[in-house]
Amino acid sequence: MTAALALSEKPMIGRAGLRRWFAAGAALLLLGMAGCAQPPPAAPYLAAAPSPGMARIWFYRDLNPNDVLAEAYIRLNGAVAGVSVAGGAFYRDVAPGRYHISVDSYVQDPHNDADLVLAPGMEAYAKVLPLENFVQGGGGAVGGGYRRNSFVVWLYPPEHGRAAVAHSYFTAGGS
Repeated sequence: MTAALALSEKPMIGRAGLRRWFAAGAALLLLGMAGCAQPPPAAPYLAAAPSPGMARIWFYRDLNPNDVLAEAYIRLNGAVAGVSVAGGAFYRDVAPGRYHISVDSYVQDPHNDADLVLAPGMEAYAKVLPLENFVQGGGGAVGGGYRRNSFVVWLYPPEHGRAAVAHSYFTAGGS
């Protein structure tokens, strides 16, 4: 067998093989794009009123590229109501009454929490704010060190809260 003949007998990828490679590549591309999909905007959810006889608490957090991206549990009277996500918003319909809102934080301070009383049909807006660089240390000139995620929750008037939620995406609170 000559060298030219040996080269001409190399197996070639047939059309069926090319189609399989193309289909596999397209599937990987679609999976990658689906992983980058954004959650829906929260603005349409603002139009719906709370269930009859209930009140609504919106929880939200601004999307600031300079803030910590850590997530924290938001608690309502000690029970987890959802997860705070940068740029996200969600709500919980609750029975009218007194509520204590807190967010899990490395630094525990009485000013980190909020208390409110809700009547039927009322809406409240609780904003979670990260306190980046509040607790950090170590490292030195070459980096390293540590940071602790600290958060506070503040209540905002409905006119400010609604505007902020309208610019957020709906997360369903992780539930």
